[in-house]
Amino acid sequence: MSSELDRTRPVWRQVAAAITTRIADGDYPVGARVPSVVELSAEFGIAASTAQKVLSHLKAEGLVRAEVGLGSFVAERPAEPSGETKG
Repeated sequence: MSSELDRTRPVWRQVAAAITTRIADGDYPVGARVPSVVELSAEFGIAASTAQKVLSHLKAEGLVRAEVGLGSFVAERPAEPSGETKG
């Protein structure tokens, strides 16, 4: 995908969107490890600092959670409220 990045737009946002799509599509299911900074850098041809920004953004959005020394993993989605009836 590195050749597909539009260098006129923020690259980190494009990479974050790609990872978000993979999560939504189930390529990375809940609990699955997402690519590390090094892996993102290699796959997308981006700097390590850019890859770190991607992971920080995904964490801030609640899409991934970080485990110290293990990596980043797809976070569980908040459950829909159950047992509540409208009316």
